[in-house]
Amino acid sequence: MRLLLLTQATQPSAEVLPALGLLTHQVRILPATATALIDCPDSDAVLVDGRRDLPQVRGLTRLMRQTGVDVPVIVILTEGGAAALQHDWGVDDFVLDTSGPAEVEARLRVNIARRGATLDSAPTTPSEIRCGDLAIDEAGYSSKIRGRALDLTFKEFELLRFLAQHPGRVFTRPQLLQEVWGYDYFGGTRTVDVHVRRLRAKLGPEYESLIGTVRNVGYRFVPARPDDATVATLDGDEQVADDVRTPGPAPSDRHR
Repeated sequence: MRLLLLTQATQPSAEVLPALGLLTHQVRILPATATALIDCPDSDAVLVDGRRDLPQVRGLTRLMRQTGVDVPVIVILTEGGAAALQHDWGVDDFVLDTSGPAEVEARLRVNIARRGATLDSAPTTPSEIRCGDLAIDEAGYSSKIRGRALDLTFKEFELLRFLAQHPGRVFTRPQLLQEVWGYDYFGGTRTVDVHVRRLRAKLGPEYESLIGTVRNVGYRFVPARPDDATVATLDGDEQVADDVRTPGPAPSDRHR
């Protein structure tokens, strides 16, 4: 079993959760920060050290769900900290830092099996992506919002389609350049910002929030109207507002 432990502590994993020292699982340790979620190693479950700084841990676990982490997220708490745990933390389960190896092993096994069963039962992706009032016809390279056709350039369509195919998952600007524009594109990440702004403008004020900005990380597709807690993690990016208001082809449209 491959485990990822997110912690700000400098001690070995067995000091954070002593039971791990008695189990034979592979444990990779990374800092408990939002940037650690980018290109994090594959794992069967993520353990988050929640023994201290509960507000920061709560924000991290919520962000993990927003970035599309699809493995069980289990928070490690002290007995006193367990009283603060709420459903809106977005975690699958918790363990006390004093839990024995049998309990930790059982919780890991049950949560991994439960998450796997959920993924297996998910419907296959159709040729048309639908999210509320948004419909994207992948075969016809067309999209509509509440029946209104969106007049998108090729790259705007590709960007919208790629984000909609991964609802909730955050992508950095370099990742979007690689996935949408390809390895042979030599433009800068500003191209992504320009296209996101123009895409939002075409979606209109009522639907521009479908493309969310996660502060200091990147962009994500917000599949539903975000609640107040989600909005707290998002921040508008005004960097290229003037470019969006200026008519003319986007940078990549001149190259493609």
